Amino acid sequence: MAEKKMAEKKIVGKKTADKATARKAPAAEVTAGKTEAAKSDKKVRVTLVRGLIGTRESHRATVRGLGLRRINHTVELEDTPSVRGMINKVNYLVKCEA
Repeated sequence: MAEKKMAEKKIVGKKTADKATARKAPAAEVTAGKTEAAKSDKKVRVTLVRGLIGTRESHRATVRGLGLRRINHTVELEDTPSVRGMINKVNYLVKCEA
């Protein structure tokens, strides 16, 4: 019994070490993405014009990813291909002004 508990503790210790190293790597990528976005001066204004009730879960998540919270809420975002793709996915819910 004591050997099984020790084996479990070792496995848990390895998993936490793996998670710690895995968390550090994406942070560098995120900061690199911010510098690229800072270079872009173009902005897009996106407004949520329809409610999210009855829409797909992935579409609701996309709207939240755009930073929209409620109907008639407007946000100004960087004009990047990823943002354009998100807008295109939920084009029936939002209004876009360049």
